[in-house]
Amino acid sequence: MEFTKGHGTGNDFVILPDPDGALDLSPDLVAAICDRRRGIGADGVLRVVRAARHPEGVALAGEAEWFMDYWNSDGSFAEMCGNGARVFVRYLLETGSAAPSGAALPVATRAGVVRARVEGEGVAVEMRHPRLYDTSTATLGHLTLAGTAVDVGNPHLVCPLPAGLELTALDLTRPPEVDTAVFPAGVNVEFTAPGEPVDGTDRHVRMRVYERGSAETLSCGTGACAVAAVALRDAHRDTGVVAVDVPGGRLTVTVTGDSCWLSGPATLVATGHLTRPALSRP
Repeated sequence: MEFTKGHGTGNDFVILPDPDGALDLSPDLVAAICDRRRGIGADGVLRVVRAARHPEGVALAGEAEWFMDYWNSDGSFAEMCGNGARVFVRYLLETGSAAPSGAALPVATRAGVVRARVEGEGVAVEMRHPRLYDTSTATLGHLTLAGTAVDVGNPHLVCPLPAGLELTALDLTRPPEVDTAVFPAGVNVEFTAPGEPVDGTDRHVRMRVYERGSAETLSCGTGACAVAAVALRDAHRDTGVVAVDVPGGRLTVTVTGDSCWLSGPATLVATGHLTRPALSRP
């Protein structure tokens, strides 16, 4: 199998071109590919398939040519991945699978069709407008933090840290305990702290995230959108520009009355071939 490796602010992906949907992809194979010791290593797999040739994309084929078939590193599916969508678009453009134009490029996902545009070295993608819909808690060891549940096409729980507790002090080697009644399909949990003012933005937030199906990652695009929405809500604002610093870099989220744009770098770093027998895991 051919592959390309890419990342957006350290959130890394193995990209598999499969335009006709012929690849026999399974949870075990995805987990083996994402294994950082025995495979390529990644937070997830992006399969590049024409929407008309994928059972979950065919209904969207009239709106978008390409479907982003995203898998978490443990072999489970995810509805949407903001950084993944930005890397996906970078791949389409650099391989000539899509032509650059002044119009936004539509991409089909399990959360619907999103639009993307190139911004210099970065890529911006229009995400689902974040919806704050509940409150809940996340527990790390003896620490329980209150948070806000946010829907960005996939579920998030945004937990601001109390004063005096540093982000670096959190132990995210194990998944946070959450209320399964609120999050029956699991949830991405973001932990946040305020940052210093950044020119050209209305708010600045620092974030770490534990992603369902992938553990702690260096970045999460949908998580950044959820965090931005909560930061604006707490500032008594409905719209604004929020800089979100993640361990892998900086993302910018622009929330308007009817849209939410996520922007930041998207980079392709390697291409090669996977040897399927060598990916078997003990």
